[in-house]
Amino acid sequence: MGNSSEFTGSDEKHEGAGVGAGGWGVEVSADQVDTAAALVSGKDVTVSPEESVRIRNKIDRHILPFMCVLYWMQYMDKNTLASSSILGIKQTAHLTTNEYNWLGTVFYLSYLVFQFPQNLALQRFPVAKWLSFNIFVWAVSLCTHAACKNFAGLMVVRIMLGMSEGCIITGFLIVTSMFYTHKEQTVRVGYWYLMNGFAQIASGFISFGTLHITTDKFQPWQWLMIITGGLTLITAVCFWFFFPDSPTTAWFLTPEERILAVMRIKENRTGVENKRFKKEQMFEALRDPKTWLFALFAALVNVPNSVRRVSFLSPLAPIPELTCGVSNQKPLIINSFGFTVLQTTLLTIVDGAITIITVYAGVHAVAWSGQRAYTAFVWKVPEILGAILVNALPWSNRVGLLCALWVGSVGLTGFVIALAWISAVTAGHTKRVTTNAIVLCAYCIGNAVGPFMWLDKYKPRNRVPWIIIGVCYLACMFLLLIIRYVLAAENKRRDREAAERVVGGAQDDQYEHFYVERVGQAGVVEKVHVDKEFLDLTDWQNRDFRYVL
Repeated sequence: MGNSSEFTGSDEKHEGAGVGAGGWGVEVSADQVDTAAALVSGKDVTVSPEESVRIRNKIDRHILPFMCVLYWMQYMDKNTLASSSILGIKQTAHLTTNEYNWLGTVFYLSYLVFQFPQNLALQRFPVAKWLSFNIFVWAVSLCTHAACKNFAGLMVVRIMLGMSEGCIITGFLIVTSMFYTHKEQTVRVGYWYLMNGFAQIASGFISFGTLHITTDKFQPWQWLMIITGGLTLITAVCFWFFFPDSPTTAWFLTPEERILAVMRIKENRTGVENKRFKKEQMFEALRDPKTWLFALFAALVNVPNSVRRVSFLSPLAPIPELTCGVSNQKPLIINSFGFTVLQTTLLTIVDGAITIITVYAGVHAVAWSGQRAYTAFVWKVPEILGAILVNALPWSNRVGLLCALWVGSVGLTGFVIALAWISAVTAGHTKRVTTNAIVLCAYCIGNAVGPFMWLDKYKPRNRVPWIIIGVCYLACMFLLLIIRYVLAAENKRRDREAAERVVGGAQDDQYEHFYVERVGQAGVVEKVHVDKEFLDLTDWQNRDFRYVL
């Protein structure tokens, strides 16, 4: 079962090829098919439910903690600028408000510019090693924040941070699709994404602790950068040595268990991975309507998420101004409501707890119901309520305003569900990485354009920006329903096609008869049939593919 095999064969493209004559069909080369094909082709293996659960639990124990810790570190590191804003970074680096805003925006611009190269690298190189390299780069860039004394130096390290962190979400989506079934993916994406909440809690305690560090030449915000950067550096080393590249090579699985790990996700019809970049799949992703619907959703859902126009007001200011963002800048929002710096660092912990509870409940609701669109829709309703309350409550009611922000935090779950949904409805490795790149570019655009809503003429209540935020939330809810309608209509169309094939007596399609040549144990070249699920077909090519809703 665990013998090493080598695939050989011609470089003939299989797109659109018909069933070949002579019994075997069409020969394809190893780099055209899924990497898992070498492991499982020609093997008659059935995975029992008990074996599937055992393998899944073993995978959970060995990769889920790494993903959770890294995502925790990523969120905390990305938001060190927000925490530093109340720890003295502006004064130490002599930043104007506009310069501080640019430090926030340039992170997402860098994230955007390097998104497609990062996705290509994740396809070309071993996933775990590429992630480890980027974690190391961002750990170093985070630590060097502490050495920067001016705007120019901080701009450079923020660009490096955005560049290196840009591979994490898409890398994790790829890893999750490699190891888990569709039903399991949403819950696992939720698990590593809810670490945002733990990061907010940890960041609150770390920020609170650094406020009490008194050194002559090092400010509290510099200690925050060194501490978080050091933790990230340790994470990079652990990832390099212990995180697997794919289930076909996972060090913690036996040769037999690797086969079972691949066969248990066969139902996804998305394979494991393919290291060859296929231009036709990239163009298909660009033509696919659902790619742009998800991209529009990602952009709109993040316009309110990272507004960067910040007002550095005294905590005791009689009429604080709300000129900052909704999620990434919550410390400054809370501070602007009139809470002290110490109160602000502790109150952000509550927001983290809300994130943990709501994301956990949301992804398990999807696993129970199987309804991604409807669940995300329901979880986004409180965001509308939060936007209304922030606009309607008296400015003196700081507790009410704070609760309004917390109510709006529930809607984060909708974006988490959408991330897992994208991977589940996109097949073909090149198409998947292209789609991920487009959606995450839209994510960056949403985060980058948000600050431009906050104009001086809207102060102090900023009612117009908050109305725009409410409209974005509402548009996202309708987009979820539109995506579901489009995918459900396509499923019905394919069901009709399948029924017509049966009635017409043509039950086989053009991808049923493909094979590769393999050098077997005895050194003899043998022909091995490749199942359709491991041909690296896209969801358009594989008409048996059905979209989860």
